[in-house]
Amino acid sequence: MTVDSSPEAQAAAPALPQQSLGTAAARNLATTTKSAPQMQEITSRWLLRMLPWVETKGGAYRVNRRLRHTVGDGRIEFVQEGATVRVIPRELGELSLLRGFEDLDALTALAGRCTQRDFSAGEVLVERGTPADRIHMIAHGRVRQTSDGKYGGEIAIAVLADGDRFGENALLDADARYDYTATAETSGTLLTLSRADFAAVQAAAPSLRTHIEEFSSLARQRQNKHGEAEIAMSAGHVGEAELPGAFVDYELKPREYELSVAQTVLRVHTRVADLYNGPMNQTEEQLRLTVEALRERQEHELINNREFGLLHNADFKQRIQPHSGAPTPDDMDELLCRRRGTKLFLAHPRTIAAIGRGFNACGLYPDHVDLGGQSVPAWRGVPILPCNKIPISKEQTSSIIAMRTGEENQGVIGLRQTGLPDEYEPGLSVRFMGISEQAIISYLVTTYYSAAVLVPDALGVMENVQIARRSDQGTR
Repeated sequence: MTVDSSPEAQAAAPALPQQSLGTAAARNLATTTKSAPQMQEITSRWLLRMLPWVETKGGAYRVNRRLRHTVGDGRIEFVQEGATVRVIPRELGELSLLRGFEDLDALTALAGRCTQRDFSAGEVLVERGTPADRIHMIAHGRVRQTSDGKYGGEIAIAVLADGDRFGENALLDADARYDYTATAETSGTLLTLSRADFAAVQAAAPSLRTHIEEFSSLARQRQNKHGEAEIAMSAGHVGEAELPGAFVDYELKPREYELSVAQTVLRVHTRVADLYNGPMNQTEEQLRLTVEALRERQEHELINNREFGLLHNADFKQRIQPHSGAPTPDDMDELLCRRRGTKLFLAHPRTIAAIGRGFNACGLYPDHVDLGGQSVPAWRGVPILPCNKIPISKEQTSSIIAMRTGEENQGVIGLRQTGLPDEYEPGLSVRFMGISEQAIISYLVTTYYSAAVLVPDALGVMENVQIARRSDQGTR
């Protein structure tokens, strides 16, 4: 006998009765194997792991330093109205010779005399050896400074970007000359203030004349290369030479870092806590994920907070620009050489990928070092650690942080206070807040933290690092 097995025949055949228990019903009697609640936000948090944490009693940490005479190292900010750019008058106080000057009328007069200049890529802004008669303040764009090398050829001096300036000494020195050539790498805008306009405002403002006299007196004081008051001493003498007297002066108003706080209120219904605690404790799992999110926020603040975050507290003399946009081994070396004992680099994972491309283009490959049993990429033996809290701009640029750590090394340190009431982890407490009339249990989850840079060269940042692949760069 021939059996018709066609789909049409099977569809027409009557359904057979169920002969065994189905899986859907069987699951009602089975205990499933399950995972603990998962969370995609959790990252490696290398910064929290690598920072040495210093106990901060009293909620504040004071950084005492030697007296420094260097002033006016900040960047200048501008306002834009269409195609017109103006300097904010108070921002002129970031210039060395105007630091601490408070006469707003005089600053406004100086800002009003600034002249806008738009430039294009490749344009030479100043020539080496020509008279310097004005200061140039970059509102937007990149400018490369070059000079003639001792052994011929052109050498790179620096790359300047938004907020930087050059030619500041021209405002007071009638004989000043440019010792470099400034060439625009991109199109952009700068504002200039001539020596003649500065002198005109100075002649009309007695307060400005007095300030300039005090500045000139301060500039004549002896300093070391870091701007600290020099400690007088004698060396190489013979016989009974008269030795100079000296003392170490301190800053009269040292900076204090107060502990910041991150908090949230965790709420759990009593019915959930009472009835659904097997095989996992619901309250513990809720608390575990809340603590993870709080630690992620803590690391974000340590990077980005405007008061104590690393990106905002790097000294302006410790900020550099990549010479060609994308990070290269030369750029990494320049960032590395600005401090002794660099402990680590921090970069966004996409920036680390760009670093790898830059190294590969030069025929180099990053080293790897063992860090807590984990192999991580490194350069010159310094680990390059990922941190997705470092922002990426809409222009696809980011930053690379380099730091020395530890109090004994005059580096970067983390600040926290342990021994808190109801402490759950070091520096983090979980306090019972009671049960509401809706039968909801509340817990206050709190962590206190901050970061301090003990000396300026402990922390450096390479800014405006291009991380996107160029359109003319093929895949490997």
